[in-house]
Amino acid sequence: MSSWRPIADYALIADCCAVALLSSDGDVDWCCLPRVDSGSCFAAILDPDTGGQLRLRPKAPRGRPSRRYLERTMVLETTWEAEGGSLRVLDLLTVNAGDPGEPYHQLVRIAEGIEGEVELELYVGPRFDYGTAGPWMRRGEHGGFHAIAGDDAMVIACDGCELERCGDHQLRGTLRVAAGERARLELRSHAPELVDTPEPPRPCSAQELDRRLDETVRFWREWCEQGELPELDRAGVERSAIVLKSLFYARTGALAAAATTSLPESRQGRTWDYRYSWVRDSVFAVRSLAELGFERAADDFRRFVERSAAGHAEELRIVYGVGGERRLPELEIAELRGWNGIAPVRVGNGAAGQDQHDVFGQVLDLIWRWHERGSSPGDDVWNFVCGIVERTEREWRQPDPGLWEFRADPKHFTHSKTMCWVAFDRAIRLAEDTGREAPLERWREVREEIAAAIRERGWHEEVRAYTQAFGTEELDAAVLRMPTVEFCAWDDERILATAEAVRRGLDAGGGLIKRYVGDDGQPGQEGAFLACTFWLAEVLARGGRKAQAREVFDAALATRNDLGLFSEEYDPERGEMLGNFPQALTHFSHIEAALALEAAD
Repeated sequence: MSSWRPIADYALIADCCAVALLSSDGDVDWCCLPRVDSGSCFAAILDPDTGGQLRLRPKAPRGRPSRRYLERTMVLETTWEAEGGSLRVLDLLTVNAGDPGEPYHQLVRIAEGIEGEVELELYVGPRFDYGTAGPWMRRGEHGGFHAIAGDDAMVIACDGCELERCGDHQLRGTLRVAAGERARLELRSHAPELVDTPEPPRPCSAQELDRRLDETVRFWREWCEQGELPELDRAGVERSAIVLKSLFYARTGALAAAATTSLPESRQGRTWDYRYSWVRDSVFAVRSLAELGFERAADDFRRFVERSAAGHAEELRIVYGVGGERRLPELEIAELRGWNGIAPVRVGNGAAGQDQHDVFGQVLDLIWRWHERGSSPGDDVWNFVCGIVERTEREWRQPDPGLWEFRADPKHFTHSKTMCWVAFDRAIRLAEDTGREAPLERWREVREEIAAAIRERGWHEEVRAYTQAFGTEELDAAVLRMPTVEFCAWDDERILATAEAVRRGLDAGGGLIKRYVGDDGQPGQEGAFLACTFWLAEVLARGGRKAQAREVFDAALATRNDLGLFSEEYDPERGEMLGNFPQALTHFSHIEAALALEAAD
């Protein structure tokens, strides 16, 4: 039985539509083509024996390889010392720079000799549909193979060796690469019915694969040129921005919350599929990118939300598929054992059926910021705004599942109420700025009613903090977002007291914090929540407590892997990453905390 690798062992590559994860020794253990939420073709990260894997490595390596991203790109370089010489392997999902929304659907691995001559072994063992379908390997008329199973198919070709079948569903090959030479492996997703046409998909030429490598490098570097980065942790902030860009689905403007499904939040369980577009996470992310100068992402996502909600507030959901899909039924995949045997492996997310009230404020804050950048809403968008306000007025007094999507009884979450306040506040600002007709007197009354409820029922005098829900003593780091949305000032006495209470009461060890305490109905105790730790650093920095903020910030920074990637959670006792990876929420929070600390200088 094969073993699982730590989550921190993985690197991400992406083409702004699909994703893959590679281990530190160059194995592709996770890949979904043609979309981030497609059924996997490689899933060894969730089951090394049955998930499917792609290996390309020297037959006789000397020590562990080193790795890095090519500067300002999502192209991974792994350098090997081996018997006979040395080489590097470049891994990428090729980007169509002319139109990233129409990708090549192509994973490319290029072995390039540095010194001497190195012999490599190649193994291609795809398992489609989350490990459930071993493909039919058909030799292509124009070289290489077609791997076909159901509605999945891909071209597999290598110009450095003759691929041969091994067993029913795998391919193997041996290749030698000398200094200055290249060997190229291509896997390209295509429709299976194309195999039986007069002109079936054929492998790309060596020249075309080299051209696509150059095109992909150019795309990432030109995108990075748009940004204005802080000096504090400059390279790390840029890497976080690139990760966020990687998780955007270029065809629609949606942002996947993470690249994976079912990496557990604790050793006892808590597995979810995060490859979908949560409105909340996306609004957070596009705000941080806009602060760095990457404003187009914000406008693309705004249009995605409007289209997905069909322009009507009643159709607004908290999460969509990256193509705008509304039904995301949650299923369990029994054929995969889960990372380190922690089951279940899930596809889909039942939270799609929840009504979370913070979404109202998130969308209107997004539209307000779009307006601030110089784009006034037209009639259709204004009608959408008014519809959201009307829905908020009807629902804000009701309990909901909250930011953390509790699957227990709903509560009157303080964060949810705050975002309902934001919905009214931003709509009022828009009406005042644009001269739109609106029932402003009533909207102002409701805004004040919500604010009074938060100040009276969300604040707990004995705890000296805004608490998770009205009338409770439980702490929740979500309330640290209150000054971010301008409900209160950064140096407000209550929010600074809350930050101190959160730092003490949600301490997870190692300077990190949990997101909340209390029974949430899920198995086990989850780890430290990295986004919340960065939120705490941001509040402390902007509240005038820079030394404390830097301590918290540095503790969170220490959890990233050697490539600058963050997971969702972290176990300080084991020193290991937990949760889906890489996680957009953590990366945008890293950016915001760095900007806050830089501004505090």
